[in-house]
Amino acid sequence: MEVHSLPVNYLPIIFQMIVALAFVVVTMFFTHKLGPARKTKDKLTTFESGIEVIGNARTPISIKYFLVAILFVLFDVEVIFMYPWAVNFKDLGQQGMIEMFIFMGTLLLGFIYVIKKGALDWD
Repeated sequence: MEVHSLPVNYLPIIFQMIVALAFVVVTMFFTHKLGPARKTKDKLTTFESGIEVIGNARTPISIKYFLVAILFVLFDVEVIFMYPWAVNFKDLGQQGMIEMFIFMGTLLLGFIYVIKKGALDWD
């Protein structure tokens, strides 16, 4: 039995997207029309967490911060690949164990490389 994907099968998804978009548009329209519009000098000032702004917002930030963030995401995504392996651990057998050791070894080599390059040092 072959399953054919016809355009008519996508109608419920398209209908749901239209309803969601219409809800957003109608809600935004009515909140702007019915809600109070009190524009005062205090409301129009820029703020962050209620603290007065000091200095320029365009000060340079060390690239180490972004590097650590990217490395965190990279290693976090690699760990996600271990969940399907853990769920199917018994079914994969010895070959699955060997492949996971290869994957973990590659991950460990990458982590050692990052540490040797000093990417995690904050100096």
